[in-house]
Amino acid sequence: MSTTVFAGCCPSWTSNRQVVPSHLAANSSGDKGLSRTKVAAVATLSFGPGEGLAVVKQGLLAGRVPGLSEPDEQGWRTYRRPDEKSGGHGVGWSPMSPYVFSVPQDWEEVPVSIADLGGTEIDLRFASPKEGRISVIVAPVLRFADDLGDDAKIENIGTPTKVINAFGPEVIGENVEGKVLSMAVTEHSGRKYYQFELEPPHVLITATAAGNRLYLFNISGNGLQWKRHYEDLKRIAESFRVI
Repeated sequence: MSTTVFAGCCPSWTSNRQVVPSHLAANSSGDKGLSRTKVAAVATLSFGPGEGLAVVKQGLLAGRVPGLSEPDEQGWRTYRRPDEKSGGHGVGWSPMSPYVFSVPQDWEEVPVSIADLGGTEIDLRFASPKEGRISVIVAPVLRFADDLGDDAKIENIGTPTKVINAFGPEVIGENVEGKVLSMAVTEHSGRKYYQFELEPPHVLITATAAGNRLYLFNISGNGLQWKRHYEDLKRIAESFRVI
């Protein structure tokens, strides 16, 4: 169940930051990354009881690993971040709370590199040639304050306005002033989520906090993608949960 507890509107916005993804950083022995054969050898796909979520059991891997369920009756699949997937988050990160979201069938994971403009805080990228792009930014809450503890809540970090002003520029590559069309706060299973729509460029952002991290789930697309697939994109944005 979800409850909207805040909503508002503002003006418009301009160009999306384009990143150049690569994949699977080189290891200490000089390899260029894990081969598809090695990935297949260590990943085992299974389904959680009653939830239809794809759960991956594997060793620690950098980069991309499976995490998508089979399509449901509407052709939508659910992505669940594998519990033991390693990201490019550097040394000293505690275990990460997994997150889930749903996408139509043609969306696929795309490579992430520490050379991305988002650096080590880009945890995941997805894309659809028809509909747009997804990125998930995972940032330490210590960037905001050193007294938020190990189970931070988004409302402790700040108001929706504070969060979008602080992190919106990391998503769009420029100041968000005058670009926020709407803001809302929803709650699911006791966790609050801040939701934003910006334009131009067209972007939907869902933000929440869990453990010692802030999560930013971002969807972007061009004008034609927005016009044709806005309802799907909105549904994707609203499906994001940290579990």
